[in-house]
Amino acid sequence: MNFMKVFWAALAAVVVGGILSGLFWLLTILGIVGAVGSSNAVAVMPNSILRIDLADNITDSPAINPFAGMDLTSMEPTRTLPLLKVLRAIETAATDDRIKGIYLNFAEGGTVSTAALEEIRQALVDFKSSGKFILAFNDTYSQGGYYLASVADKIYIQPEGGFNWKGLASTLIFYKGALDKLGVSAEVFRPTVCKYKSAVEPYILTQMSEANRRQMNDLMNSTWNTICTTVADARGTTVEALNKIASTTPTLFPEQALEHNLVDGIIYRDQMEEIFAELGVEKNFLGEFEYISLGDYCANVSADMSNLSAPKVGIVYAEGGIVDGENDGMDGNIYGTTLANTIAKARKDESIKAVVLRVNSPGGSALASDVIWREVELLKAVKPVIVSMGAYAASGGYYISCPADAIVANKMTLTGSIGVFGIMLEGGDMLKNKLGITTDVAKTNPSADFGTGILGMTVRKPTALEKALLIRSVDKVYESFTTKVATGRNLDIKKVLDIAEGRVWSGADAVANGLADANGGLKAAIAIAADKANIADNFRVEEVLGEMSPIAAFMQSLGMQAKSLAMDEQTRQIYNEYNLLKKHIPQSSVQAYCPYVISL
Repeated sequence: MNFMKVFWAALAAVVVGGILSGLFWLLTILGIVGAVGSSNAVAVMPNSILRIDLADNITDSPAINPFAGMDLTSMEPTRTLPLLKVLRAIETAATDDRIKGIYLNFAEGGTVSTAALEEIRQALVDFKSSGKFILAFNDTYSQGGYYLASVADKIYIQPEGGFNWKGLASTLIFYKGALDKLGVSAEVFRPTVCKYKSAVEPYILTQMSEANRRQMNDLMNSTWNTICTTVADARGTTVEALNKIASTTPTLFPEQALEHNLVDGIIYRDQMEEIFAELGVEKNFLGEFEYISLGDYCANVSADMSNLSAPKVGIVYAEGGIVDGENDGMDGNIYGTTLANTIAKARKDESIKAVVLRVNSPGGSALASDVIWREVELLKAVKPVIVSMGAYAASGGYYISCPADAIVANKMTLTGSIGVFGIMLEGGDMLKNKLGITTDVAKTNPSADFGTGILGMTVRKPTALEKALLIRSVDKVYESFTTKVATGRNLDIKKVLDIAEGRVWSGADAVANGLADANGGLKAAIAIAADKANIADNFRVEEVLGEMSPIAAFMQSLGMQAKSLAMDEQTRQIYNEYNLLKKHIPQSSVQAYCPYVISL
């Protein structure tokens, strides 16, 4: 009897505790949603100035994970703006009578890739044809911020501000020394010809190989030339002059920036109001100028609903590292089976007449890449497929792109890296000497325990036979990869082998060597897709998204977008590389992966 009383009392406590806990988290979620929702409710007033401050995170694809990268220390949400929405907002502002012009005033608290900056800048170039002004003022200018600001009619800087113009660098981190100290050895398997496939170098070398140094210098020089050419054309100077500044005065005082025609004036922030007034912008009834941020303006811009019956161009997003299996992608990765299913969804939708596959991926699993490649092939058989390359479309990211009818790459896209590798970390000595962990095995055949691991590492070195099998495996995948590129791009196999070898190319160089068809962004790819489907005169764009988990769907129905953790690009690169390799190494699978990033 006493037992039953205790049992029912305990059960009631568990139920009540669960309900209270659920209510607590629901109220927390609704509070976060309310914070985000209130920021989306800003109206566009007459005589407004659209302020682009780069304070929001700009991503290729719409966020599907409501908690993605949330700063759990502050629980403060912020907007994540899909690139397509940003481009639509700038295009809409050109014809919006309430918007008098654009003010580039960077907080730079958000994250944005170099390729996205390139597309936003082109949208601003198009905006200028409206006759409305674009002005830039900042206390300091980073290279990325100035690259975007160079589109402005006039550029201003604070009298005690700063100006950085120093060129590009990509610092690689090598782990071999740490692995040696831990007693961990890396077994690497890659085709002999893939001398540029350098994703494995941090685990077997202490510095860049000559081949890798050559490709990285070529890549940075190509990207830097794109930036300098763009800025030189906008500011009436030369690439040579900009390079001289970078080499002799990497940090300029405002007076030096003015002397070199990099800015048009040295003023204080409040003096911008005089300039706005001179351009005919009127103040509101409180005697203040009306500003609306890019994020708030995006919240006011919706898709065109006037032609709902028009044929569609579908956009499918491939963003993140490529891994095996099926998942909703809330961890930021591309799952091969899941993306293939999404592409199949677009293929079977008869209202979609063409598809743009937006690829922003450094690659990953060769198997998952092949699963996606097959579905792109099936899609291409029934409707046009155009690939739009974002910051990355390298290695596995290029693998899934090569079957397309056309490939459009931003000039600063990192692409190519046509090559594969396998890597195994063997930690038997580390486990024994550092942790006191040993293993033993009973087996029926010599390789029955091949790949057996603990803590993401194998416990023994591969035998000569196992090494030979792994080498044959990477050779086979490389042959398949290059053959598919040759077929998809209609290139001679000798040409493909010459530009492959795991080498990374810029988007500008990719057009020159045949790996891409044109330089441009997402809007250009959409226009090409509509043209190839013969619907250019009347079409609408629809994003084709994968199935979300119940919690993600619920959160999105509440209109929530969560904060992306603020990281500099170098930290983000290391974090993403670690997580991707953590998934890959235990699989002992062949990888088509390129880890590099260039930051402005």
